[in-house]
Amino acid sequence: MRQCYCRLAGFRVMVKATLLSLMLTGASVIWSAVGLCNSSPPQVTTILVPSGGQAVTAKATADGALHLLYNAADGPQYVRSLDNGSTFSPPLTVVDSTSRKPGLTFAGADMAVGKDGRVYVAMSTNAWKLKLPTEEWSVQYAMLEPGAKAFSPVRNLNRKSSEGFSLAANGKGEITAAWLSGKLYANVSVDNGQSFTPNAEINSDYDPCDCCTTSAIYGVDGKLAVLYREETNNERDMYLILWDQKGKQEARTRVSSTPWRIAGCPMSAYTINQDGDGYVAAWPTKGEVYFARLDSQGKVLAPGEIKTPGRAGMRAGILALSAADRSTLIAWKSEGELGWQLYDAQGRPRGASVAIKSAGNGAAGVVDKNGNFILFR
Repeated sequence: MRQCYCRLAGFRVMVKATLLSLMLTGASVIWSAVGLCNSSPPQVTTILVPSGGQAVTAKATADGALHLLYNAADGPQYVRSLDNGSTFSPPLTVVDSTSRKPGLTFAGADMAVGKDGRVYVAMSTNAWKLKLPTEEWSVQYAMLEPGAKAFSPVRNLNRKSSEGFSLAANGKGEITAAWLSGKLYANVSVDNGQSFTPNAEINSDYDPCDCCTTSAIYGVDGKLAVLYREETNNERDMYLILWDQKGKQEARTRVSSTPWRIAGCPMSAYTINQDGDGYVAAWPTKGEVYFARLDSQGKVLAPGEIKTPGRAGMRAGILALSAADRSTLIAWKSEGELGWQLYDAQGRPRGASVAIKSAGNGAAGVVDKNGNFILFR
């Protein structure tokens, strides 16, 4: 059974609804709840990652293509689908043969898709474990040019001991890599990822959790939005930075409201995505998953921070997606399961939360060209 909520004649009514379909079609599962609500929510479809891989991140582009980065035994792999995930292109190995060294392993950290469908991938390695020079404990980067049959050779982007890598790209040839190394750093490209600016702190006053991560995306207004966790006075609050890279100006807003004071870094992951001309962000606090919608200036919109049924462990993936009707899907990874909850435009849950078995720590998904949600498991 599923539940959905609607308002009839000014009263809040809970309507029991049946699960219309649990349709197994090859590797996909379609979840759809119907009832007497005012409008039908978008469907949530789950699709198996090819070759038994573990999802890292996924992107949907204006041409209807779905782009998926996943980790496999042979390292990070990239595939693309032009039919909403029914089929995928043959996987492309992101790491070139020359970059492979005995004992060195690569793991996908993030992916962005930019102008003309260029694909950018950030990776981490186990260089620290092999006791390689600390400049190798860094952002490893590769790109796939339009029409290319292989990724470019892997580049060491920042040559600095670092972690928490994220990438953002837009349709103007601009790409930013954000990362942590005691402080919050960025490298910026304005030539489709061919070259990047030197390592630079976004703001030396910021004090991020070293072992957490970053999440970055370009907004509709062209500003870069970066979500990160502070550690000042051991108060682990979530902040959104909006950075006007052309004017070299940035502003910061606290987006979490539930306090979390803890002496050690919680080693958490989180996410930010576009929501209309604003943003939707999701993060863990004390192991529980929260989300909020933000306007274009980073201000938290009513009803404010919303607690979900989700739980997330250390460096476990969390995902926030917003559809055109402002339905929001929050997904999380915990104890070998991918869970999710759908919300309406007012932040109210639509139906019950769902959880299914899923390998790895990543939570990856997209809003497809029909306004429905796709999750990779």
